[in-house]
Amino acid sequence: MDDVSCLLHLPIRGIFWSPQDVTEEVAVELVVDYLGVSQCEAQSHVRSCKGSYYKLEWLYDLFVQHKAASSWAYATITYLLMLVGSTIFAYKTFTLVEARYLLLFMDLDRCSGYSWGAAALVTLYRYLGDASMFSCKQLGGYPTLVQYFPTVGKRGENWKLADNCGLPRAMRWSYRQGVLKVDDLRPILDELTPADVIWRLFDDHRAWRQFDELCLYRGCLKWGDTVVPYLLDRCLRQFGYKQYVPSPPLDCMMATDIDVDWIGYHQSVIAVIRPTTLATTPSDVEDGYLEWYYCVSHPRLLPPHRDDPREVPVPVYDAGPSDPDWARVSTFIHRYLRHVNAEEEDPQFADLFEALHISRSH
Repeated sequence: MDDVSCLLHLPIRGIFWSPQDVTEEVAVELVVDYLGVSQCEAQSHVRSCKGSYYKLEWLYDLFVQHKAASSWAYATITYLLMLVGSTIFAYKTFTLVEARYLLLFMDLDRCSGYSWGAAALVTLYRYLGDASMFSCKQLGGYPTLVQYFPTVGKRGENWKLADNCGLPRAMRWSYRQGVLKVDDLRPILDELTPADVIWRLFDDHRAWRQFDELCLYRGCLKWGDTVVPYLLDRCLRQFGYKQYVPSPPLDCMMATDIDVDWIGYHQSVIAVIRPTTLATTPSDVEDGYLEWYYCVSHPRLLPPHRDDPREVPVPVYDAGPSDPDWARVSTFIHRYLRHVNAEEEDPQFADLFEALHISRSH
């Protein structure tokens, strides 16, 4: 959340938003009531989206029309929906926005009470979970939040510290063509070295965005019907603390009082920082941490080109089938699916993906 706060200057304090998905019928009613669209046009547009969505291009045209007609209430809501749909709630197609997000702006006086930082983070976490699957080709959410890696984004050519010191930190970075596809990002992230990581990346930005202890909350975050784990005890060096062996991951399916935990975040903050002390160097860790890390980390997260590579054990979950014949079957199926760029949701490849999962379980 500290990343979101400093990069985008979005508020992280506030309440979570909890409404569920809406039907196509409700999507039609919403644009009629809150965007000033006729019933006929609304039905036609939602039908063309093949679901409870609105097209961003259509929203832009609608915004221009309301602005020209001085219909400021409609124009404001249309603009806000278009804004979040193209940034923090960006759909994987980058052409649609979910209709349910219009519910956020039914009462504009309540907007400042939401945790927009958590909203951006939860949405990105959800799409990063999809991107961890080899069949995923596109990253949704707000990719600007990963642009500040030096090897992913690039410094803006016209950015000057003296002129832009108070602006969101993301303004330092500009879009690098071609790196938002997941297949392009994977090798870049795999080849990161310690020199590519800025451990205390916002220390020079605190004059404009102070650190909020809420960022040290450990628990679950939610937005709408999406719930994700937020495990700050895994990246303590970013906040100046010695890293220790973190607690086991949370089971968000068992979480029942997320809103209560969020309000009483002080308890989790104490639990996070009690086992550690302030670090003297960025690489400072507690005894036993590195041994634990090398036992559970994925080998490809280490730089692939080294004169003297470290011995890193392959985790059990990544070892593959134990039987040699099943391993060959799994390799052949996997190789073919990658060759044809198969997506797991494609019906024509359903049997092959099922065979792949069976082979990996033996």
